[in-house]
Amino acid sequence: MLNFCTDIWPEDLTPEDVKDCKECGLYKHGTPMVWGEGCSEAPIMIILDNPGAREDREGNPFVCGTRQTLHQTTHDVGLKMADLYVTFILKRKPVRAYEKEQVREICMNHLHKQIATKKPSLIVCLGNVAVQSYFQNPDVDVKSLRGSWHEVGGIQTAVAYHPLAIRRRPNLQSLFLEDWKFIADHYHNLKH
Repeated sequence: MLNFCTDIWPEDLTPEDVKDCKECGLYKHGTPMVWGEGCSEAPIMIILDNPGAREDREGNPFVCGTRQTLHQTTHDVGLKMADLYVTFILKRKPVRAYEKEQVREICMNHLHKQIATKKPSLIVCLGNVAVQSYFQNPDVDVKSLRGSWHEVGGIQTAVAYHPLAIRRRPNLQSLFLEDWKFIADHYHNLKH
């Protein structure tokens, strides 16, 4: 049985028509495309900037700090893996410099297609990169948008700090937990 907090969540298969996408150039970085992970039919879609590492240097699967923090916090507020699907602005982990704005704009096409296919009830953007890309506004940030729901593309959307920011700045942990309680309460009210 899968342990919600410590195991790698199942990876969603990348659609065949985009599996070999070379449009943004990140394929040159040599990292695999990760379409998403968690429950592919989940009502809550979580958007992060990129998939990060899913393997150590020897190629062994592991749960990175970002995922550990996200898994533990969502578990702590009463969400189940069946409630959550994680996806990314960039579908490949960048490992060297790239044209950030241009690549994010190109990769948003995949995310829009994914949202149209998955039809989530709620979206949660984690971190400023995800927020600015998804909201299509370079001037917005987590700090000013957190704690309320926003309508983006016809879907209720909330924002919170990136789990890596929580690990680097533990003083943000209480805000991260507060945001996830806000999200979980709203989700559970929608279910009833």
